[in-house]
Amino acid sequence: MAKGFGDMMKQVQKMQARMMELQEELNAKEVEGSAGGGMVKAIVTGKGDLKAVRIDPQVIKDGDIEMLEDLIVAAITQAQESASKLNQDTMSELTGGMNIPGLGM
Repeated sequence: MAKGFGDMMKQVQKMQARMMELQEELNAKEVEGSAGGGMVKAIVTGKGDLKAVRIDPQVIKDGDIEMLEDLIVAAITQAQESASKLNQDTMSELTGGMNIPGLGM
């Protein structure tokens, strides 16, 4: 029985190492969300961390601060949803498609 346990521990260690690699890959990837027909764009890492916000100068010229604030929130939300999907898809490689709570974002 000890040999079986040792083999299982080796498998767990391999899985942990692969999970670390996948997490690093996700952190290196970037996804984008946009709002207002692309007038506001948000870029986040594959883990969902905000990297940048791009605003078309025309939005500022219009002077509607409330609309700009809404567009920024919408773009960030869309980017984070895309990152979450990327994270789930990437982690499903590790879990064989099973949804395991606590893995991923």
